[in-house]
Parts: sequence; C-alpha cells; structure tokens
Amino acid sequence: MSTEDKNSKPQFLFGKRNYLFMFIGLAFIAIGFILMAGGGSDDPAIFNKDIYNFQRIRLAPTLIIIGLGIEIYAIMLNPKK
Repeated sequence: MSTEDKNSKPQFLFGKRNYLFMFIGLAFIAIGFILMAGGGSDDPAIFNKDIYNFQRIRLAPTLIIIGLGIEIYAIMLNPKK
C-alpha cells in the first residue's frame, strides 16, 4: 500500500469523543422531552394540577438545557490529530 492510498482515505469530521458527547447530549434532550410529555386530561373542563409538578417545570427543562450544552461542547471539541 502506497502513501497515496493512505492519504486518500476519507477523514471523519469529528473524532470518537465528539460522537460520544453528541450521543450523551441527545440522550439528555430525549429524556427531558419524555419527562415533559403526557399526564394531561382529555376533558378541558377538568384542571390537572400535575402539569405544575417538579418533573415538568424544573427537571425536564434543566435536562434539555444541559443536553444542549453538551451538544455545543461536542461540536466545539477538537478531535485528536
């Protein structure tokens, strides 16, 4: 194999660490959206106070913001050369 063949290999834009952090950030975002979903009443005349619980107004948005931060970090992280 010549040196030209080695140089002609396509290079990935990110390294393995970048993709690992992207996966972790995506998992945080998915869990946050799952925690926000569901629990409502189909009847508009019935008020469901579970919509104001800790899981929906504090935990889920916090997880999503953390996940977005991890995603930004993963994109800005330089791969090893």
